[in-house]
Amino acid sequence: MTIAKTTAMFHAGLLALAALASGPAPAAGASELHAGAATVSITPDRPVALSGQMHTRVSRGVRSPVTASALALESRDGEKVLDQALLVSCDLVAIPRSVLERVRELVRERIPGLDAAKLILSATHTHTAPVLEEGFYEIPKEGVMQPGEYAAFLADRVADAAAAAWEARKPSKVGWGLGHAVVAQNRRSVYADGRAQMYGPTDRPDFRGIEGPEDQGVEVLFVWDAEGNLRATAVNVACPSQEVEGESTVDADFWHEVRESLKARHGAGLVVLGWTGAAGDQSPHLMYRKRAEERMRSLRKRTRLQELADRIVAAWEEAYQGARQEQVSGATLAHRAETLELPPRIVSEADAASAAAKVEELSKDPANRRIVLWHQAVVDRRAKQESGGADPVPIELHVLRLGDVAIATNPFELYTQFGIQMKARSRALQTFLIQLAGPGSYLPTAPAVHGGGYSAIAESNEVGPEGGQVLVDRTVELIDALWPE
Repeated sequence: MTIAKTTAMFHAGLLALAALASGPAPAAGASELHAGAATVSITPDRPVALSGQMHTRVSRGVRSPVTASALALESRDGEKVLDQALLVSCDLVAIPRSVLERVRELVRERIPGLDAAKLILSATHTHTAPVLEEGFYEIPKEGVMQPGEYAAFLADRVADAAAAAWEARKPSKVGWGLGHAVVAQNRRSVYADGRAQMYGPTDRPDFRGIEGPEDQGVEVLFVWDAEGNLRATAVNVACPSQEVEGESTVDADFWHEVRESLKARHGAGLVVLGWTGAAGDQSPHLMYRKRAEERMRSLRKRTRLQELADRIVAAWEEAYQGARQEQVSGATLAHRAETLELPPRIVSEADAASAAAKVEELSKDPANRRIVLWHQAVVDRRAKQESGGADPVPIELHVLRLGDVAIATNPFELYTQFGIQMKARSRALQTFLIQLAGPGSYLPTAPAVHGGGYSAIAESNEVGPEGGQVLVDRTVELIDALWPE
């Protein structure tokens, strides 16, 4: 697909989303909720380059399959459609705009009754899934599936999942619950001089603490058929699935173990969607008490993935024991989407000079292509700024009401503090947040920018803390508008 075509499709999508955002608040009248769910494999059948690191990795097999899991929702008053949503969770590092637009094209062809602008794709952020875009890595041409080829394969499979979920719609009941699990730790260490470092050592004499908060809540959505059979569940954890991020096998990370455990307990046909909450400064990697944690895991003869999955599943069961007592028929469904323009992070002269020096240093080795492009983008942004071209950053934002809960998306690796703000200020009984419903890039807090380090420097951010606050405020406004009472 050409850049011009992708750009034209993007702007057409923005107009459609703007129209959706202007809809009225949901009516309180009776409605019937129809839901369907499906899962497909998006596992490549050949070696691929793996995304998520600054160097090229070519897969050496498959440890666990990567999947796309879809949940279709539609509310009706008799034969009249009131609103729709189709959410697809993918075991990927992020969702490039070109992939989203291609899937929407296919969905328009396969599901004539669905407004394709209400299709949401999100990534679990596994760092052991295929690269989706050309030009970022030096990838062997022989014996390796190229990114464009995999992206086409992926789009077709995701559209299959979406269509299967849509065709499976039938009258359904929904429920929601909350559990707790220690899965994520804030991964930014702060030192005596005020500097911060992702995964910085915590046993140094100048270590002073962990930079930000953690969110250990596990928000869970349940879907039953009219007879009370559990058909699908969405599990929202504020942690990216990157425990095995440095490996060279295709791997869904801890979500594979979570899915398999839940299906073993509640039926092989259960569809499980993994939703990554606001977790730009979180990860499952241990930051302190490492030896004690590893000793206990060794004594219990468990892998780290098993440990993480069991904690999530225990939290899911905690939520299920409550939610199963309140299976809601005819839950309100309201879906609002809009394009929000965020202020860009301004690149300082010092930022650009540092990036230019890195480009000069690293560009001598072709193997550094990914990181060279990363630094070069900052140099280019500074040049554009100086010519008066620091444009706002448009993002796609979705907010849904489903019964008493809200679901809100963003395309970033969003720092957890922003997510906590949204949840605390929301009028909804419970608020689900899905990050990486788009191409990603970190969105840091002001203290993180002050501390510096990867994830909080200009190379890591298209949008800075000011834009993060705009995102929070607008998300809360859209949520609250769905609860006019």
